Formats: sequence, structure tokens, C-alpha cells
Amino acid sequence: MAVVTITRQYGAGGSLVAQLVAERLGWTVIDNEFVGEVAKRAGLPPEDVAAREERAPSLLERLAAALALAAPEMVGPAAQVEDAEADEPRLIRITEHVIAEAAAQGRVVLVGRGASAYLGTAGEGAEALHVYVVAPTAARVRAVMERQPQSEAEATRAIHEIDAARERYLERYYRRRRDDAANYHLVVNTAWLGYDGAADLIVELAHRLGLA
Repeated sequence: MAVVTITRQYGAGGSLVAQLVAERLGWTVIDNEFVGEVAKRAGLPPEDVAAREERAPSLLERLAAALALAAPEMVGPAAQVEDAEADEPRLIRITEHVIAEAAAQGRVVLVGRGASAYLGTAGEGAEALHVYVVAPTAARVRAVMERQPQSEAEATRAIHEIDAARERYLERYYRRRRDDAANYHLVVNTAWLGYDGAADLIVELAHRLGLA
């Protein structure tokens, strides 16, 4: 399967790097918002999702249809899926199905959501390229402040809180430490490489591994 997973520290620009990688490879980015939208749309009947305006269904629509067919017990009316935030284990299973379906179709860059942990540890024979996007705290604080006007203290607090939440997610559901470099094929520092430089390295490695 042709897949790149991006795990990232908050403020390191992982989503930006993922977008650049996808553009250069001609692939699709699947980020947190995308996964959430698939979970909502999964409640639609597959025939309604796949047949939209007499056009080829989008990747999002194909994933929603595949999820509804493969795991109908996990989805129901769209409103029920939206309310499922109170049922985290169920949402985790839905998310994993979305990741699995996306990976099976290939040519995707998966951002966050424990995709690297779910698809497997980096190593010889791995079927996906796993990347960890990092940057020093000071650089991330500046990036967060530029993206969303706030004080340095607020940006620093947001970084610590969001990173801690992402770490808890991986530890709770996958028994994995996010900062363990052995889980990745490549760790890129965007403060040093820049977003374009990081994307260049990822694309080059994807070609070397025969994924693209």
C-alpha cells in the first residue's frame, strides 16, 4: 500500500508538511477533519453516498460507503455518529476502519489519529512510510502565535496540553510512546529544514522505498 503517515508535535507544521508531500506525490491528504467527516457521513446508505450527481465519488464518499458496508454495526444515522463523542472506544473503532480503508486504497498521506501506530511499527518490510514531524518548543510557540493571535503563555500552554492529549491517546489505545524515534522511518525537524525541506526528504524517501 502506498501510504505516508505523519505524526507531529503541535505547532511543528505537520499538517502543512503533509499537504506539501501530497501535492508533490499527487496523493490525497486525510487529516483529522477528514476522518471526522467520514465518521459523520458513514451513517448514509452506501448507494446514496456513491451515486452523487452522476459523477465519480470522492475519496471521502468511497471511504464512507466502504465503512458502512464493512462495519454496519458501527454506524447508524448520521446524528448518532455525531453523538458518539461520548463513546470514545466506538469512535476509535470507526477511525481505525477509516484508516484501514484509506490505506487499502493507497496513495494517501494520513495525519495523526494514531495512523502510524495502527498500521504498524516502522522497520524492514513496512508497508507505509512513518514520519514524525518535530521542532523546538520556542519555534512551535512562534508558529502557533503567528497562526492564531495569542500570548506567548497561551501558545505555550496550548502546545503542552495538545501534545499531552496526543501522547495519552497513543499510550491508552496502542501502548506506544509518541516520542520513541524507533517507531518511525524518519524524524524531521521543521525549524531546521523548513516545511519544504521536510517535505522534500519525505518524498525522496517514499520514492526510494518504492511507495511512489
